[in-house]
Amino acid sequence: MPSHASDSLGVALIGAGAIGRMHAERCLRHPDVHLAAIADPTDAGRVLAAALDVPWFAGHQELFDSKRVGAAIVATPNATHLKVRLDCIAQRVPVLIEKPIAGTLADGAALCDAADAAGVPLLVAHHRRHNPIQRRARELVEGGMLGRPVAVNGMATWLKPDSYFELAWRRLPGGGPVLINLIHDIDQLRFMLGEIVEVQALASNAVRGFEVEDTAAVVLRFANGALGTLVVTDAAVAPWNWDLAAGEAAHYVQQPVDSMYVCGTEASLTLPRLELWRYAGRRGWQEEMVVQRSAPHVGDPYHTQLAHLRAVAEGREAPLCCGRDGLNTLRVALAVLQAARTRRPVTVVDLRDLREAGEGAACRA
Repeated sequence: MPSHASDSLGVALIGAGAIGRMHAERCLRHPDVHLAAIADPTDAGRVLAAALDVPWFAGHQELFDSKRVGAAIVATPNATHLKVRLDCIAQRVPVLIEKPIAGTLADGAALCDAADAAGVPLLVAHHRRHNPIQRRARELVEGGMLGRPVAVNGMATWLKPDSYFELAWRRLPGGGPVLINLIHDIDQLRFMLGEIVEVQALASNAVRGFEVEDTAAVVLRFANGALGTLVVTDAAVAPWNWDLAAGEAAHYVQQPVDSMYVCGTEASLTLPRLELWRYAGRRGWQEEMVVQRSAPHVGDPYHTQLAHLRAVAEGREAPLCCGRDGLNTLRVALAVLQAARTRRPVTVVDLRDLREAGEGAACRA
């Protein structure tokens, strides 16, 4: 068994796919938590547990019976989310759940209701909120450095290899880049600019022909009046996406590009390079502009997210992205799919501006 500090939190991993393996790697190197066990019915899960010298269970109920769980990370395929996560709550296990929180709004609401009723912490793994680049960008926006936000443009464009789609669920509705990838960019924008109230979108499966989209173009309206555009595709050779630009994970080759541009009445900001553009003196499109480049903001958001999981499990912090906050991000992502399907604008309803009450306030309610 791997050695770990006697007071570290034992975290069980449920689901040992690509993102699950990344969580496992972070747990092994973390001073505050340790990987207590893996539950995954596949041979790959069993092999991973053996390689990491941790107990393996074919099912999560067997894991719970072992009494090894201080907290859990659920990284199972989207279609299994609700049952596994409800079972964690029934066991009163603090749980960090991979996005999306659920496949439908009804399932997500049921999960939040169950967590509230049981008093169990429910965290959604929108890990980019823990990135120091994203947190600095939010500080600049909220501090008024950009003036009034006017527009934002984001790109999430890359090429997934054919082998990625060998898992059947990735070729079916719910397994496309809107719910798998673009949902992160949507959450970034909510975290930075506030709530999204209206969505228009088009989607296409013209490249691969699967039941699910491979490309989508989105127009957003924010509650503060700003407008935004997002483009996502997993079928193009391109570097313009957060994963390649921000350098969050070593298995992506970092590229010296930006993937998001936020425009305001006083200045504009690029992400992840945090270049702040504004006028040197007189204002106007023919006047000279200057750019202020921030010092590099380094840090592993997955590592920080694990420290946060322990703090929440021990009652020292409120979730940075609780279940209901994650549900609002899902609400926007599903609105994108609905708008693309109906070719009509979709109003995003029943959203709260969480920042009016302070970060985490809605998660404590």
